[in-house]
Amino acid sequence: MGKLSGIRVVDLSQFLPGPMLTVMMADQGASVIKVEPPAGDPARAMGPFEAGHGTWFRNLNRGKQAVSLDLKSPAGKAALWALIADADVLVEGFRPGVMARLGFDYASVAARHPGIVYCAISAFGQTGPMADHPAHDMGVQAESGLLALNDGADGTPVVPGVASADMAAGLTGLAAVLMALIGRARTGKGDFIDISMLHSLLPWSAHVSELALAGGPAPRSAAQRSLGGAAFYNVYACADGRHVVLCGREEKFARNLLEALGRADLLPLASAEAGPEQAPLRAFLAATFATRSQAEWEHWFHGRDIAFAPVRDLADGLARSGLVVTDASGAHHVAPAIRFAAEAHWAPGETPPLGG
Repeated sequence: MGKLSGIRVVDLSQFLPGPMLTVMMADQGASVIKVEPPAGDPARAMGPFEAGHGTWFRNLNRGKQAVSLDLKSPAGKAALWALIADADVLVEGFRPGVMARLGFDYASVAARHPGIVYCAISAFGQTGPMADHPAHDMGVQAESGLLALNDGADGTPVVPGVASADMAAGLTGLAAVLMALIGRARTGKGDFIDISMLHSLLPWSAHVSELALAGGPAPRSAAQRSLGGAAFYNVYACADGRHVVLCGREEKFARNLLEALGRADLLPLASAEAGPEQAPLRAFLAATFATRSQAEWEHWFHGRDIAFAPVRDLADGLARSGLVVTDASGAHHVAPAIRFAAEAHWAPGETPPLGG
């Protein structure tokens, strides 16, 4: 039995944030009922496909049950009320106001079921000047200011590789739901949780916000210690066109590398202010890494106490992770990162067909 066995969740969310929240609950034994429109969650149509389901949909909806309801019809509304009657948690990801128009806003649901933990996920929150503004992950990252830090050498922001606003909302929502369930165990009362993707993402900026947090100027990547301004926290090209990173600015790592390369005289630059002051050291390291292939540098660094890593592609990263498992159909899953010492071997649940 999982840690959440006996918890019943009604999940009206689609795409990424809500399904991520609820699949983590399903992975730990919660009974999750995924409520989809008649056409299904749009993520069902997103390829590539394996054993009848898309990789995206399978990995965010395994272990759930699915029902298809037209929530604008009397029959669909009645069916949803029946599901909510036995639920501990309701998760929805509609734009603000939609659930109220359907008759399932928190006030209406709590009036019938005061113990419900109701989690509403949206881009910018249920209230405020941007509540009605449409946005997916990249729009939220852009509004947050973090996309501006995800820039290339010329300062132009690039499309982010990970939907971090979506994922931050899912993780923040999960934490909030579990807190509310603990609170309900003490008081008997449920709660309403307003999860904004924007507000979920911004706390992740604490280590780079610097003066901006106090109303000062925004950090610039080229002069920031964690964003490209430091020689020992940077990406370097190799002779074969692949890349490596130095990923630890501690003096011991800098000393170990520079002494091994015969340039201990450059050590003071490693602790200089990030940005232009470290430019000579970055230039030396760039020229040095360009002399060998990535594989040669991997061999050279082996056994040395230096924070270093090759830049792998995602296929290689997944293959090496130990997290990829297959289900009974032979389809692939990324297993949960959460492991409990007393928990038996985890196996993925089945992927629900549309309509159950």
